[in-house]
Amino acid sequence: MRLSAGNSGQTYGWVAITLHWLMALAVVLMFASGWWMTGLDYYDAWYHRAPALHAAAGVVLLLLLLFRFAWRLGNPRPALRGAWWEQKIALIVHYTHYLLLSIVILAGYLLPTAQGRRIDVFGLFQLPALLELNNTQQHLAGQLHWWGACAAITLAVLHGVAALKHHFVDKDDTLLRMLGLAPVFKEDDKQ
Repeated sequence: MRLSAGNSGQTYGWVAITLHWLMALAVVLMFASGWWMTGLDYYDAWYHRAPALHAAAGVVLLLLLLFRFAWRLGNPRPALRGAWWEQKIALIVHYTHYLLLSIVILAGYLLPTAQGRRIDVFGLFQLPALLELNNTQQHLAGQLHWWGACAAITLAVLHGVAALKHHFVDKDDTLLRMLGLAPVFKEDDKQ
């Protein structure tokens, strides 16, 4: 079995699979680090360092999200599995996740840049501050960032549970396709 880079009508290609799992890992790590940072006090050695690393990783996540979205526009989505209502829910969850991640990342961008500071992305480049916010606006951005992240991680967990349901209850290849383990057929083989 050999995966192609691009998707087909039945399978995901290795690029989509890699992007899916990289982003899943990034979302979990970003949520965990954000939660951890809320417990730091001013005298902790990580109080200033952790948010800078979190913001830099957020920029990398934004780049991954943009690349994933562009890749998705240029590649067909394999046929969805399950009943018609499960397929509708899958699409709603997929697009909601894109929306939530966009909100979380954009609100996250506003937090360190609210007073005109740039985001240093691991010494590779800097993202400029485009807006300056007052305290009320900065607080709102923080709330959007936190609650959007909570919603995104909740949706990710439900997405994982649904994948396990497909695998263990429905016994279809939904999970296997995203692991790159489902049989790969050429379009001609199905006829």
